[in-house]
Order: sequence, then C-alpha cells, then structure tokens
Amino acid sequence: MAGVSISAGVPTGIGIAQATSIGTALLWLLPAAALLVAGGSAVEYVRWRRTRYRLAPGRVELRTGVLVSRHRSVQRDRIRTVDITADPLLRAFGLVTVRIGTGEQSGAGEASVVLRPVRAAVGESLRRELLARADGRVAADGALATLDPRWIRYAPVSFLAPLLGVSAFGGVLQVAKWFGLQSEVIDRVLGLFRGVPLAVTLAVLVAVALAVGAVAALGLWVEMWWNYRLDREPGTLRVRRGLFTTRSTSIEESRLRGVELVEPLGARLAGAARVDAVATGITTGKDGDKPDHRTLLPVAPRATARRVAAAVLGEPPFDAVPLTRHPAAARSKRLRWALGGVATVAAVLALGGVLVAEVLLHAAWVSAVVLVPIAAALAVDAHRGLGHGLGERYLVARRGSVRRATVALQRAGIIGWTVRQSIFQRRAGLATLVATTAAGAGAYAVPDASCDDALALAAAAVPGLLDPFLEPPPAPVPTNGAFVAT
Repeated sequence: MAGVSISAGVPTGIGIAQATSIGTALLWLLPAAALLVAGGSAVEYVRWRRTRYRLAPGRVELRTGVLVSRHRSVQRDRIRTVDITADPLLRAFGLVTVRIGTGEQSGAGEASVVLRPVRAAVGESLRRELLARADGRVAADGALATLDPRWIRYAPVSFLAPLLGVSAFGGVLQVAKWFGLQSEVIDRVLGLFRGVPLAVTLAVLVAVALAVGAVAALGLWVEMWWNYRLDREPGTLRVRRGLFTTRSTSIEESRLRGVELVEPLGARLAGAARVDAVATGITTGKDGDKPDHRTLLPVAPRATARRVAAAVLGEPPFDAVPLTRHPAAARSKRLRWALGGVATVAAVLALGGVLVAEVLLHAAWVSAVVLVPIAAALAVDAHRGLGHGLGERYLVARRGSVRRATVALQRAGIIGWTVRQSIFQRRAGLATLVATTAAGAGAYAVPDASCDDALALAAAAVPGLLDPFLEPPPAPVPTNGAFVAT
C-alpha cells in the first residue's frame, strides 16, 4: 500500500506544488497517503483473516471475502494448470502466488482459484499434489532445455523493440509534463535539428528510437527469461523463468496436442524460432493467463527449437514430414492484396494532399515507391512459406511471412473441419481448410490450398470425419457393352 501511495502521490504532488506550493502539496498528500496505507492495510488484514482454503479428496475449495463472502470449489480432476508466481515483494517475504486453473473461458476469474500469498514451500507442494495423476504418468527425463545467455542477441530484432522505443519518447514527455517542462523539452529537441533537412531529422529520430528500444528489449528479455529451464517431470512439462518476478508454469503432457514453431520476421532472418505448446486448458487473454504461458522455449537458434520440439513430442514431425507447396494462384492472391493495400494508402494520402496539404501528395508517391517492393517481397515470401503435410501422428501446416508459424497438431486432437471459400478463391480453385481442436488457439488453418489437396488432406488426417460431406465419384455408365467415365 505504501508503494501504491507513492506511485500515485508523486505526480499528483508535483502538479499541486506547481499550482500552489510544496507545503500545500505535502499538507494534502501526507494525510491522504497515511489514510490510504492504513485503510488499505486494514482491508487486506480483514481479507486475510477471512480467507481459508483446503484440499478435499476430490475438490479444492477457497472461502474469502470482506463485505461479500465467496466460496469457490473446483473439482481436482478438472485442474489443468498450477502456476506459481512471485514478484519482488513476495520474494522478499518468501511467499508466492499460486493460480490453480481449469482452462475454461469463464469470465471474472471464475475458472481459477488464486492463493495469494502462500509460503514458497507450500506453493511447490500444492503444485506437485494437484498435478499428480494416477494415470498417464511417465518417467521424468530431467531438463529438456536450459538458458543459453547467447540467446539474448535475438531480443533486439523482435517487433517489441521499436514499440518500446516509441514508448520511451512518450514516457519522457509525460515526466516533463509533470514538472511543467514539456514545451521546453520539445523546443530543445527542435533546436538541435534547426537547419537540418527533414529527412535527416526523421532518420536520426528513428535511429534513436530503435537504439533505445533495443536496450529496453534486452532488459525485458533478461527479466522474463533469466534462469529459464524446461523440465519433464512425471506427467508434466514445467517451465521456470524470471529474474525479479519468478514464474513456474506446468503443462500436463496428457493435455498436449502438439507444438507450434513460431518465427517472427526478425528472428527468422537471424535463423531463430520459439516453441509454443498446443495444449488444452491454456487460455489466453482471460483469467490472468497470457500468451507467454504457452511458450516452452524462447527465441533460440532454429536447430535448438526443432530439437526441443522433437523432445517434447517424442518425435521430429518438423523434419520427418515433407510439406506440399501451394499453387501459384495463392501467390497471385497475396500479390493482389499486398499491392491493393499500398494503392489504398497512396490514394488516401493523395486525397489528403488535394483537400488538406500539398505535402501529402509527396508522401503519397514516396510511400508508393517505398512500399510497393516491400509489399511484393512479403507477398512472395508468404506464398513461399505456405505448406502442409501429413505424418503418422501429426498434421503439419505452415503459413505467414511477418509471423511465420509451423504447427504440428495431433491428428487425434482434431475434432472438426471448416472449409472456407471466398468468391475469388472459388474462381482460382483454392480453399482454406481449418482444423478445429480443443487446444491452443482452437483452430489452425491451411490457407489457399488447392481444393483437391485440401479435401484429400482432411479426409486422410481424420478418416471418416469429412466423408458425409464429400461427393462420391460418379459411377461408370454402360454404353454399348463398354464403360466410360462421365
């Protein structure tokens, strides 16, 4: 509560001090901070006194609440994940947060039980006990992957780096605004580039943003992935990582339906990839779960990623399954969409140049000259990346250019098919085949395959599932004692 009061009080105090005086700001803020700390601590104390949990033979129960008492009960056989997290404050007291999840897409945190905080030893004991299963247990293989500090070189090539650079500029302006110096900072920056051509100014600012973003990305990578380790324990895969905030994520192997090899453009150009789990019971964006909870291996050399994926699955589907390339019509479709997007941007800028400012006309032709080759190259690369194949146990599908992803999905985990065709796809003889599963993203697409290949793939991957929707070949028709095909 003291940390909350300080983080909220500092900018507020600066604003009050600018309008009045430092004494007035302290006169207002110190009593408010004391009240916030005392009141918040009292509420938390009452909540702590009223919180109880227990592990019954078939259930996990949690009873808590201050004004409204809540009693939550989760069946133990529905528990899919037990995640242990400890931020720096909890670590200072030897405590952790334990999140017991069922993997359901319920709202308002109804799909999990959160124990915050418990002792670290208790959290580890709960993880082992709740994930223990009498069936499907396998022997522990120990570490499948451990951190290689050299992997940090891939952090600056992530898409996060430029975003962090832009955010840093925004943070500087926000802090300057607190002290009433925003205009002065902007004037000083503009003064540094007085007399410098606009193109050079923009280039320098972009370079500075990229440099700052790269440094920030390095720091973020260290915080997220320091002490990384992937272990196979009896019946589970366990990922541990984190420098200041430690995290431990466990995935039952019986819930694993495959893995996804993800290659963002920067990492792919550097010969790297990451490995994500395709498993039931791992939700994203709800109930406190995040996409990185699926990550089994951070961005690492592609050979290492393939080795870890093979170790997790027990076989190397990415190396053993040859991929069928998609027809040239898929490349034409991507070229049309890419060039159409560039034309739309140029047209909007040109219209703005006619109606608003002439400088937008120059921006229109410059953007067309710059973006056309980039868009065409990405479209061709996207087509080159398309592919699908069928192994003994896995369906393998690859797609994407800016974010290339290759998924190895268990054929036994496919519960349905969707075949989509737009008007343009029907004219080109293409179809998008979507495999529906209860794991991972819920659906994995094989885009713009030929119709015959898509239907043959679906029929072979899960025999019998698509048969009621396929038209049988016509029977031969007798003509003058001979059979001819119709």
